[in-house]
Amino acid sequence: MSLKFGVSGNSDSFYQEGNKRTVEAFAWLKDRELDAFEYPFGRGVSMSDETAKEIGKEAKKHSIIVTAHAPYYINFADPQRLEQNIAYCLQSAKALNLMGGKRLVVHVGGQKKLNREVALKNCKAGLYHMLNILEEEKLPVTCFIETMGKPGQIGNLDEILMFCRSDERLYPCIDFAHIHALNQGSLNSEDDFLQVLLQVEDSIGMDKAKQMHIHFSAIEYGAKGEIRHRIFGEGFGPDFFLLAPLLYQRGYEGVLICESRGTQAEDAQTMKERYILSKI
Repeated sequence: MSLKFGVSGNSDSFYQEGNKRTVEAFAWLKDRELDAFEYPFGRGVSMSDETAKEIGKEAKKHSIIVTAHAPYYINFADPQRLEQNIAYCLQSAKALNLMGGKRLVVHVGGQKKLNREVALKNCKAGLYHMLNILEEEKLPVTCFIETMGKPGQIGNLDEILMFCRSDERLYPCIDFAHIHALNQGSLNSEDDFLQVLLQVEDSIGMDKAKQMHIHFSAIEYGAKGEIRHRIFGEGFGPDFFLLAPLLYQRGYEGVLICESRGTQAEDAQTMKERYILSKI
């Protein structure tokens, strides 16, 4: 089994070619030899059950893996909003299940005015409660918690791995652009990427690491970390060509989602082609 490559949302070219609905994306992605589609519920879940089932049918027909991203405004650091945050995850998981998907990406939250240790403790408790609710609802969905790109957000690499060690039901979503931005441009060589992979592998074990979810794009950053995701060819890092051979050599089997702004399909194709060349 090898790494699968896909997109977050629809590329500009998808609409420029006359397509209008996400249900049309799966044949379009298959034609481009891509493998996965991440549905972004970033601003909330408004999808009907009928649409979710229709998407699932088309995805299965064209052998496209469906994943989903829960709303961006989830914040498990705030215990006052715990029930609301769990509801957002539950809505996302239910929609994902109807689409035939298994992988749900979740932002853990933000520190705001809390002490960092208190925020981490709240997040750990909130995630545990959320996972129990998903189990009670018998939803066959795995949560992947994402590394974040700003200092005020909960989710640097150490923190994400700590959460994953604390509960075997949690897996990491490693966003290499966010790591690059948070650490002021830290991924500049093959060894830089290798150190990230080694940290993941040493922390949670190789079997679990190999299944991790990956987000990748170029990124613009400043003194406070992430500013915005960018597209390949604009001169922004990190460089996927440094990571590709490592993912192949170390046997990673999860899903890599491209988050380029508007050219996610084209950039995902570039990454998949480079990954395939690593096999030669």
